[in-house]
Amino acid sequence: MCIEMKPLRRRSQLGLTLVELVMFIVIVSVALAGVLTVLNITAKNSADPLIRKQMLAIAEALLEEVQSKAFTYCDPTDANAATAASTAGCATTPEGLGPDVGETRTSNTNPFNNVNDYYVASTGYVLASPIPDITNTFTSPAGYSAVINIVPEALGPVAALVGDGTAASASLRIAITVSYGSNSLVVESYRTRYSPNF
Repeated sequence: MCIEMKPLRRRSQLGLTLVELVMFIVIVSVALAGVLTVLNITAKNSADPLIRKQMLAIAEALLEEVQSKAFTYCDPTDANAATAASTAGCATTPEGLGPDVGETRTSNTNPFNNVNDYYVASTGYVLASPIPDITNTFTSPAGYSAVINIVPEALGPVAALVGDGTAASASLRIAITVSYGSNSLVVESYRTRYSPNF
């Protein structure tokens, strides 16, 4: 009887050693901790979507309010407001930057009636929290404040051709800034005297 001896072969390693497994866990843990830290900081510093939507709704409402006002050469109560082609054509009250005497935004008897009425030179027209609508009803939630800035600005050759000869008086930049805590949002638009007597 003959016994054949086969040489012993080393089996190739399958799996990981304990050291390799521990190193893998440490590396993945450090990477995961870094990613989660970045996500946490980003989430903390970003505006809450509900707050941002509310700020946008307030800004758009205020912008619509300002743009819906007349932009004539004369105060809208002036007898020549519909026909004046310049401030010289007004019967009594040419429209200037800033509110007319006695006008307030929320007045029932003498409200703002022209885009220029929202102009305040250095600070802008400030609306503290809670912001009232034009009927003096507090419709916005507490904590939101706004500033309406009206700035005369030339818009190139088109603006120079309209108005009373000065390009800056023919067009206004309207900027609404709404704030809530450290978050703020700015919405801008332009208003021109493309058809002041319409």
